Amino acid sequence: MIAFNKTRNMALASIFIAIIVMLAFTPFGYVPLGFMNATIIHVPVIIGAIILGPKYGGFLGMVFGLTSLWKNTNMPNPTSFVFSPFVKMGEYGGNFGSLIICMVPRILIGIVAYYVFWAVMKVLKEKKGKRAVALAVAGIAGSLTNTILVMNLIYLFFGKEYGHAAKGITEGLYGVIIGIICINGVPEAILAAILTVAVTQALVKAMNR
Repeated sequence: MIAFNKTRNMALASIFIAIIVMLAFTPFGYVPLGFMNATIIHVPVIIGAIILGPKYGGFLGMVFGLTSLWKNTNMPNPTSFVFSPFVKMGEYGGNFGSLIICMVPRILIGIVAYYVFWAVMKVLKEKKGKRAVALAVAGIAGSLTNTILVMNLIYLFFGKEYGHAAKGITEGLYGVIIGIICINGVPEAILAAILTVAVTQALVKAMNR
């Protein structure tokens, strides 16, 4: 969106990294919606990718994934084994699939958001308010990329183990996966859209001064 020089890009990337780490390890990364807490940790990844480009977006997503790996390894919960190969919870332990779940969806958040943003901008061409619409769609796409991939990869690599560790489920697990995507993923995507539009518009305006 803005042509920055390499030094400014690196400085902005450092700021986004600091925000990601802060959100990952403090309650600020979660917004109470009454019926659930929606995570916003992926939002800096989305915004950073749109402003700095897909390579930075992938890198910021990797940072998000590394914070998740560290947290699930050192502050485990009953299902942390699906995000860390270093965790064993009772009879269930992580493996290489855990790294894929933890890293790949997070790396793709910013990359998907960046290309969706520019695709929508191209489709809308000269229409009024196209940037806000493109930012909102990119926010939704980036957020759902994370949720949909994480939950489906969990089902692919761990399936029954996750179902049993999470809620003692042995049958109808994919229905539960779909439910989590809808109940958690949709509100998070809407929140990501709102924050992506508001923060990115304000940041671009400030940078253009």
